[in-house]
Amino acid sequence: LGESAYAHSIPTRVHNVALTAKKINLNIIKPGETFSFNKALGEVSKATGFQPAYVIKNGRTELGDGGGVCQVSSTLFRAAMNAGLNITLRKPHSYRVSYYELNSKAGFDATVYAGEVDFRFINDTPGHILLYTETDSKNLTMKIELYGPSDGRTSEISDYKAWGARPAPPPVYIDDPSLPPGKVKQVDWATGGLKTSFVYTVKDKFGTVKQQETYYSNYLPWSAKYLRGPAQ
Repeated sequence: LGESAYAHSIPTRVHNVALTAKKINLNIIKPGETFSFNKALGEVSKATGFQPAYVIKNGRTELGDGGGVCQVSSTLFRAAMNAGLNITLRKPHSYRVSYYELNSKAGFDATVYAGEVDFRFINDTPGHILLYTETDSKNLTMKIELYGPSDGRTSEISDYKAWGARPAPPPVYIDDPSLPPGKVKQVDWATGGLKTSFVYTVKDKFGTVKQQETYYSNYLPWSAKYLRGPAQ
């Protein structure tokens, strides 16, 4: 089971989270098969139903198709760890994103983008795995469950560390012609820089370590972002 929350999301982001979850829902992963989040999701664009929502691109917050997709990949990362699966590719965001820390410590996110910025794991169990997603667009929470026969494995997250805290830079104001003059709307929240790490350990039914990996994240400081109606 993996869970996450996304309070304060704008309506288009809420739409994209639900759409992403729906597109990967009920995927069946065969024994020995590698699951690729990007492959399962397919093209992310207006043509495939995604709406413009705020994404981090080129060091700034801007509207782009698919804002919110990483809510689902981060939730799946948590589900895969709880299931003790062999995770082969996970990349953290460059900046802390407030949504991923609403019910979690910093460092448990997984960013995705077309190409090699992907989240992948191998079904190294003897049976098929069913991926099930569920979103609540009213309460702004979601969960992902992975169903399959148990082979007795266990997983553990340990030795969590957070260090190198740095303050957030000053707020950034972005002119938005769609807003009335003088109207200000906050679309992103300030977070300080931080480094985190934790150890992910998977043991088989005999207690022998199958996989052990330390996940590092290095988040740069991030400023609050406000849209502002241009002055007349």
